[in-house]
Amino acid sequence: RKEAKSVVSYLRRHHIDVYMLSGDNEVTSHLIAKECNIDTVIAKVSPQEKTTTIKNLMKDKTVMMVGDGINDAPSLATAHVGVSIAGASDIATDSAEVILMNENLEKIPEFIKLSKRTIKNIKQNLFWAFFYNCIGIPIAAGVLWLPLGLGLSPMIGAAAMSLSSVCVVSNALRLKFFQSTPKPAVKPGEYTVLPKEEAKMAKVVKV
Repeated sequence: RKEAKSVVSYLRRHHIDVYMLSGDNEVTSHLIAKECNIDTVIAKVSPQEKTTTIKNLMKDKTVMMVGDGINDAPSLATAHVGVSIAGASDIATDSAEVILMNENLEKIPEFIKLSKRTIKNIKQNLFWAFFYNCIGIPIAAGVLWLPLGLGLSPMIGAAAMSLSSVCVVSNALRLKFFQSTPKPAVKPGEYTVLPKEEAKMAKVVKV
């Protein structure tokens, strides 16, 4: 696919090793791998050999397998994360944990970014939930009653607990506004002025 090279470049920039497992012959596989800047190529492998290779990698790494064919189904089911794309065979789709809703491979970096953002959001929610409860529950239990004579009304406690839930849910809903790539500052068809050092070659460029 035309976007494969940019996707591989993104993965390598983020220190993610890229392996190409192909049932095709070695000449074709290495030509495609060279075009996409993939260093490790394993060609002429059967579905069982793909699965064995992934199992070996899983001993030392977290493995994500991306595939769309019937032959990829065992590997998708074996890897830590199996990713299938729209238009894939039914068995590949059933074997994967993640299904991209179109055939654009650039959705893979978006999926990785969204996954990291989700984990970050979960950690934030856990922190605030524990922080909130570590303060609220001892007070509600009367830990300050003997030394200070301070207690917590059950009504106030219920309201505080509800507020805690609202905060956690509101923080989680921020994921709805997730954008992997920022919107361009210039709309298609508009013009923008190039920096001075580039203006020697052209003064304006159409986006």
